[in-house]
Amino acid sequence: MSSNSTTNESETFEIGERTVHRLGFGAMRLCGEEIVGPPADEQTAHETLQHAVDCGVDFIDTADSYGPGVSERLIGESIGDPDDVLVASKAGLLRNREGDWLPHGDPDYVRNQVLASRDRLRTETIDLYQFHRPDPDTPYADSVAAFAELEDDGLVSAVGVSNVSVDQLETAREQVDVATVQNRYNVADRSNADVLEACEEAGIGFIPWAPIDADDLETHGDLLDEIADDHDATRRQVALAWLLERSPVMLPIPGTSDPDHLESNVAASQVSLSDAEVDRITEAGR
Repeated sequence: MSSNSTTNESETFEIGERTVHRLGFGAMRLCGEEIVGPPADEQTAHETLQHAVDCGVDFIDTADSYGPGVSERLIGESIGDPDDVLVASKAGLLRNREGDWLPHGDPDYVRNQVLASRDRLRTETIDLYQFHRPDPDTPYADSVAAFAELEDDGLVSAVGVSNVSVDQLETAREQVDVATVQNRYNVADRSNADVLEACEEAGIGFIPWAPIDADDLETHGDLLDEIADDHDATRRQVALAWLLERSPVMLPIPGTSDPDHLESNVAASQVSLSDAEVDRITEAGR
């Protein structure tokens, strides 16, 4: 059983022994085109990361496959290892020259990757280390056991899993105290509602990736725009506000490489939706 807990009224959540604000920052888009290579303007990427911290963001999510290695390096160069910011990374996906995402959960690979990630992030202990995706060629329990060993060895402080089913989550919980689950979820894509429910029951943080995907937002664009007009907000802000209202374990990590978009995303935490508005968006996606 995870020790994570929060309440509907709370703006924070406990990940392991750390308390963070529930609206974080996803650092994937700081890389180059198609999430491969460095950005065209590394200075702006550094400024965006520092600005996120200045805006009060204390939860940043990345992965070794973003770049690969680029996002982690930029974070290490920009903010280092501050005590008041939880930096989460992932291992378990490879990138080939075509930019494909290839699952690779071999335990030896995971144990090697954590060393590279620690070096790029300029930290001795990674705050939250997540298994990026189940590997059909490696028993899932074996992959998760490798992450559990990293926690036991003090290389990571907490372990999360990503892109999992409810059964895979239960398998993981037999190996380690799962702090977070990162699955796709947004106003239009509720396909992981059963995993979210399992996280709620266990007090596990749920990190929705693609929380404000443009194509998904368009699905309910008219409704979101109508509600946004009543709050002097944008549809993206309303979508994020709905996620925060949707569940007390929800930890959205909208990503951007634009400091202005960053400020807009952070401001979404101040958009207060009525129960009726939350229900309208919820029902629209059923």
